[in-house]
Amino acid sequence: MLSLLLSAMLAVQAMAMMEVYVPEQPVVALYGRDAILNCSFTPTGPFNMSDLSIFWQLTDTKRTVHGYWKGHDQLADQAERFANRTSLFPAQLGLGNTSLLLSRVVVADEGSYTCFVRVQDYGSAALLLQVAALYSKPVVTLEPESNLRPGDEVALTCVAYGGYPVADVIWQDGGGRNLTDNITNSVVANEEGLFTITSVLKVLLEPNSTYSCRLINPLLGEEGYASVTITGQNIAFPPVALWVTVGLAVCLLVLLIALAAVCRRKIKESCEEARREAEEAKELEEEESKTAMTLLKS
Repeated sequence: MLSLLLSAMLAVQAMAMMEVYVPEQPVVALYGRDAILNCSFTPTGPFNMSDLSIFWQLTDTKRTVHGYWKGHDQLADQAERFANRTSLFPAQLGLGNTSLLLSRVVVADEGSYTCFVRVQDYGSAALLLQVAALYSKPVVTLEPESNLRPGDEVALTCVAYGGYPVADVIWQDGGGRNLTDNITNSVVANEEGLFTITSVLKVLLEPNSTYSCRLINPLLGEEGYASVTITGQNIAFPPVALWVTVGLAVCLLVLLIALAAVCRRKIKESCEEARREAEEAKELEEEESKTAMTLLKS
């Protein structure tokens, strides 16, 4: 039935054309949300709604999206994947509004749609629907996470999921220098057509370095951002430097112990010498006292 109606519309096209208006720019719809595919015409005068025919179809495959004529929706030939997801705006049809409401948009809905309209005259126009989905916040991880040494090669991994279309990934260091030439990206789609993006950056390790991963959705202009800072806590001393440090510490400890022993011996000798001097002074004083007593007695 719809094919007959469309054939009749094309036959009318040879007699007269009616202007049908759709957006020139692509319509961007968010995944899982509703989208309005705007289409309108300017009536040349009052018309009977029973004379109005509207037909939405996929431009490339000619699959039926939505049909309307004789004052009612005609969905017998509607493609199965659009079932219960399309509707017109009945109250505005008489004003020339033949827009289509597409509910619960999915990635597979992306493509070109043609709006056919006939009253007394006939017209059609096509528009492009693009689907976009927000990515999750990126997460950056470091591999390996420990036992790192300056100059080691490390892999920084940035992961974001659930987005559409494929996003651009930009890596930068703490100074804002672009490191994108050193990355490897992989993209995996799930059953719904949404992407998980994994980006790996390999760098030579430097202490106290910051690296950032920025995700840009080309349709939404959305940016996701994550960064990681490699501090001294992540970095281990090389084995040679470690043993040198331990050796110096041991030598310093031995030196301090020896110095303490020498000082103790010197202090002990000084104390003994002072005691001897005190005893000699006491003996001398006693000798002098005895001599003085003897002289007094005599």
